[in-house]
Amino acid sequence: MDDKKKTIIREIEHWRRSKLLPERYCDFLLNIYLEDNQEKPGSSGGLFGITASKISDSNWKIWVMLLVVACAFSFTVLHFNAFQLPMQIGVSLLFLACCYGYGGYKREKDPMGSQILIGMASLFLLFIGVYLMKLHGMQSSVFVVTYVFLCSLVWIVTGLLARHVPFHLGGWVSLVFCYGWLLHYQLDSISWVTLELSWVPLSILFCWMGWMVHEKSRHMGLVFFLLSLIVWYMPELYGMLYAEQYGEMTLQWMLLVKIVTEASLLFVWRKKWTEWVV
Repeated sequence: MDDKKKTIIREIEHWRRSKLLPERYCDFLLNIYLEDNQEKPGSSGGLFGITASKISDSNWKIWVMLLVVACAFSFTVLHFNAFQLPMQIGVSLLFLACCYGYGGYKREKDPMGSQILIGMASLFLLFIGVYLMKLHGMQSSVFVVTYVFLCSLVWIVTGLLARHVPFHLGGWVSLVFCYGWLLHYQLDSISWVTLELSWVPLSILFCWMGWMVHEKSRHMGLVFFLLSLIVWYMPELYGMLYAEQYGEMTLQWMLLVKIVTEASLLFVWRKKWTEWVV
């Protein structure tokens, strides 16, 4: 196959990964440029580019290197609590840098593997911080929420750079829960009116933000739209935690009113929001 065809095939694969063209159109174009009996690129690339043929043809040096890495990883995990705090932070940052870095590197060639690595790093970021604070006696809710707030910012940036909705949305949802914690500890008593006024305008704001940015970034428009739907029900979620205080019947009626109101608004404006969400 000449270089021109290879370039065209790589470009078609880029269109497929970026969803610039529907899947069936990309398959049609690939069938034109691929030679007979030639395998489609990425059709059996395996996770992280590892295939059965690569494993069977691998060199013994690679196996030795993997064994050394596995032993070092096991030793670090087993003796992690015995390390000093700077060492624990350094090891954690090294692991995060490897996962985020390699995940970003593989984003174009192996989107699924990239998302797994970035997702694993994001969860580890949250877990290791909370674990270290508990290990060293920093269990105050202020420290934990502050750390979750910082993790949320990292997730939002990661979602923006990787253009991946779950990471971006997860960061915003975490920020929303931090806001809920702040309300809970700053307000002595929260009535239903105060609760609704604390959340409903925020839901409307997120929906408006999604509408404002959808032309420039459909990704961000979708994130803000989904976030507005989540925030819309936050007063009822808070009320479920204190059902005895607010009354179960009141909670059920408020939830029913919210569902009917949201369904009505979505139906009336269905020709608007489907353009920038679906």
